[in-house]
Amino acid sequence: MGAVTDYLAGIKAPNRQVLERIVAIARELAPGVEEGTSYGMPALLLDGKGFVSVLETKKHLALYPFSGQILGRLADELDGFSWSPGTLRFSAENPVPDELVRRILELRLAEIGA
Repeated sequence: MGAVTDYLAGIKAPNRQVLERIVAIARELAPGVEEGTSYGMPALLLDGKGFVSVLETKKHLALYPFSGQILGRLADELDGFSWSPGTLRFSAENPVPDELVRRILELRLAEIGA
């Protein structure tokens, strides 16, 4: 087990399934990711850098791409979601579509690879 797996195991359905789906997409796009922590959050790491973290908070679920640039580049696709430069907030009732998750993570992969 690892930090992300252990964290997700403690979350109740349906939030857990929504967050696990994002993690599964991340693992698909970057099979070499490792579990660890970044900025104190359970995270998937790539080449020692934070790739993505997903968390449950009292008011929402959140995706952290460890970049202040990516979400701003996708602002026109984020209608219906609350976001700031480093955080995308959503819920199990209004999850982030898989294709948008892929675009966010592909942009992060490109940043890490640059």
